[in-house]
Amino acid sequence: MSHHREPITAEGLPAAGPYSHAMRAGNLVFVSGQVHMDPESGQLTGDSAGDRARRCLDNLARVAQAAGAGLEDAVRITIYVTDMGEFAAINEAYGAYWESDPPARVTVGVAALPLGASVEMDAVIALAG
Repeated sequence: MSHHREPITAEGLPAAGPYSHAMRAGNLVFVSGQVHMDPESGQLTGDSAGDRARRCLDNLARVAQAAGAGLEDAVRITIYVTDMGEFAAINEAYGAYWESDPPARVTVGVAALPLGASVEMDAVIALAG
């Protein structure tokens, strides 16, 4: 392991493939993309775009917690969606996670996502100095 980067593994999430759940470099944590997979069953979940977005955010929160942080420490989140027509529902669900000062964000429309998911999110999190 390199001295300037530290892998983060979140207990309770399915094992990552040939990547880490997150990687810490200095005071930043780069969280790998999380789809709307139920951690217990390992199956994609969510009857609506909002449900799927909430599951992605909850999975990101688990990784943030493993790094000693929370979603309130996120400085940027990227959302990948296969149907931009679901943007409003995803945006509404997303907005409920921050009372104030939400992180910077970008939403990208994509042709497909891993496992047939329709939403995926990754994050950059700043740790306290």
